[in-house]
Amino acid sequence: MPKFAANLTMMFNEYPFPERFAAAAAAGFKGVEFLFPYDYPVEDVQKWHLDAKVQNVLFNLPPGDWAAGERGIASLPGREDEFKAGVAKAIEYALALGSTQLHMMAGIVPAGVDMHPYRRTYLANLKYAAHELAKYGLTLLIEPINTRDMPGYFLSKQDQAHELRIESGEPNVKVQMDFYHAQIMEGDLTHTFKKYFDTIGHTQIASVPKRNEPDDGEVNYSAIYQLLDESGYQGWVGCEYRPRGKTEDGLAWFKAVK
Repeated sequence: MPKFAANLTMMFNEYPFPERFAAAAAAGFKGVEFLFPYDYPVEDVQKWHLDAKVQNVLFNLPPGDWAAGERGIASLPGREDEFKAGVAKAIEYALALGSTQLHMMAGIVPAGVDMHPYRRTYLANLKYAAHELAKYGLTLLIEPINTRDMPGYFLSKQDQAHELRIESGEPNVKVQMDFYHAQIMEGDLTHTFKKYFDTIGHTQIASVPKRNEPDDGEVNYSAIYQLLDESGYQGWVGCEYRPRGKTEDGLAWFKAVK
């Protein structure tokens, strides 16, 4: 079966963030991911991670002003210096945590604007970040996010992401396939996964449409796990869902497949 990583931003919210690493380990997870570690000193996050004996598989580059509604700045003209500083900061945390992959959030594009400057900015930042990460053997991930949850997000479909990946020409750029987002935007999950298998660097799961535990809704995750196994997928599956109640009470699905 696939390797599952608990998303500590969404899961185990019954605990303060520093305690979620140990809680995930106690529940049987060998890997963890989260959105951002930057509210805490890198030495502290490293200690929580090492003490829990879990592998950090993913987190995001700094997203701009998250509280104000920003969802990444990679596509936003005029923010290049801030973006480059964020890349350096993310690499610092990744090296301390033993992380091998970082996700670059694209950002929200205002409605009705000319997309060309945003696309040029995104590609330039993508190339810059990939070059910087390559110095340390790190992989840069880009992820399409559905426009229902995140209206105006620059990157929303798998084919769009792979087109940009190819255009960048950077070998350490891969695409993240969140089955939740992909189902909402385009469906046809099996065909899409098989088509892009070689350059999918990370996957994530949640029920559709409610984004709860992956045990009901539109997506047959038993079939998805079988697809991953039969394809020889070696990456992690991030559990980026919102538990219906207490996290541990909703892990029957995980106990059945781990």
